[in-house]
Amino acid sequence: MNYQNPVIRGFHPDPSICRVGDDFYLVTSSFAYFPAIPVFHSRDLANWEQIGNCISFENTLDLTGATESGGVWAPTIRYREGTFYVTAAMEQLQKNHFSNFIVHTKDIYGTWSDPVWVDIGGIDPSLFFEDGKAYYCTNDSRGESRESVKLGVVDPVTGEILEAFRTIWHGEGGGWMEAPHIYHIGEWYYILCAEGGTSFGHHEVAGRARNIWGPYEACPHNPILTNRNDTSKQASCCGHADLVDDPLGNWWMVHLGHRSGKIDLSPLGRETFLTPVAWQDGWPVIRDGRARILEEGPLTAKQLPWRGKEDDFTAPDWPCWWYFVRNPRFSHYIRKDGGLTVIPFGHKPQETDIQGFVCTKQPDLGFRMEAGLSFFPEKEGEAAGLLALITHEFYYFFGMQRAGGRMELFLERRAEDIDIIVWREEITEPQVRLVMEGTKDAYTFLTVQADGTENRKCCASARFLSNGIVGRGFTGTMIGLYAESPEPEGTPAVFSAFRLSGPAQEEQEPAGQDGK
Repeated sequence: MNYQNPVIRGFHPDPSICRVGDDFYLVTSSFAYFPAIPVFHSRDLANWEQIGNCISFENTLDLTGATESGGVWAPTIRYREGTFYVTAAMEQLQKNHFSNFIVHTKDIYGTWSDPVWVDIGGIDPSLFFEDGKAYYCTNDSRGESRESVKLGVVDPVTGEILEAFRTIWHGEGGGWMEAPHIYHIGEWYYILCAEGGTSFGHHEVAGRARNIWGPYEACPHNPILTNRNDTSKQASCCGHADLVDDPLGNWWMVHLGHRSGKIDLSPLGRETFLTPVAWQDGWPVIRDGRARILEEGPLTAKQLPWRGKEDDFTAPDWPCWWYFVRNPRFSHYIRKDGGLTVIPFGHKPQETDIQGFVCTKQPDLGFRMEAGLSFFPEKEGEAAGLLALITHEFYYFFGMQRAGGRMELFLERRAEDIDIIVWREEITEPQVRLVMEGTKDAYTFLTVQADGTENRKCCASARFLSNGIVGRGFTGTMIGLYAESPEPEGTPAVFSAFRLSGPAQEEQEPAGQDGK
């Protein structure tokens, strides 16, 4: 059956998967966004629904000071005897300083435990359960002259180390050895790792051993997955994989990948791909060794179009797809009587402090986001509206503000050290319906009148909201509702009737050999 990648669209990198009976569960990275570690469910691998987050409002995890690409990295999800476990790395207040933690739950639709910490370094930790033991591995290379994977035994409920960590594999030497996962399939223990860095050189390598502690021999056709030489340029940066079998005995790999938008740039960041796996001479094999946008595999259900998202703000609880940058101050976000009141509290976005932003993932290259806004700013510099942000230095802000003693609609573009108002228009009414539309080339900004008439106001290039421009960035573009003020507590902005929609899912024609 044909299907289209990615199977989870938008900023959902570093996927990990497990199967429990006929059900599949998947987690992805969240970095500095809260709630942390989104959790998805599927019965067919093609259609996924977000069912929660591992770290939510009931849990304790302090993200204060985390940069946008810091925070929570690369979770792994596993299941044993009625309990789900997720482990992940967290970049602490200083860059490149990591700690690893584990959370667990018996009800994956309910609340997870608070994190317990494992005293081992490295990133992208993984769990493997066998014979009553919880094996724990990371890419910790401290004290060694080359990169390595270390393996130990832990108590997954307390984080206590029960058997000392030792080096089990050095990979293939591709650099940036990440995301080690261990499996016991047939007579072999297999290890999968990503190498090459999570950009255009990204690739996946495999090894196997008769004993979990090694020695591991490398797969003769490594890398088993890479799009680094794929001239079609439909998918790139593919790697960071996790294996799973389905109830019919078919094998699959979930992994991250990147779709091109304008040129080779995309605001979406890394997304979740699904690729079928075969076995040859005891090794996992992928057709042509690369991932595809249009793929074919033994799925049991047709892939359905994305349904979109809506929120009328009548329920007190937040749907699980809403996020904040780091831990929010809840008293400044009030859901009541069909409106979301955001009380702005402070400055424009900064590296370690972005307040007043309620956001979700940009779902595709093509999308439409709209919301009503009631706002009468009292002070110069107070503003509210729609925000598309990939980092604090790269964003578009379309909304209403007080400037020069008058009320106006405006579009602000920030691109590193360039922060300008690129369009403005005086208005007299404090109520407006704002619309942001995206394509692979541009963002377009509109307003909607009471009779439904749409007025196109301005547009801006999509290329500035991409990691190819940002540089070292691991997130994708987040879109949502935002208010700011130069004062510690500004004029409240009231949003209503939020809607987010995307294009119908259409098959993409393969590109020619020259990638055009």
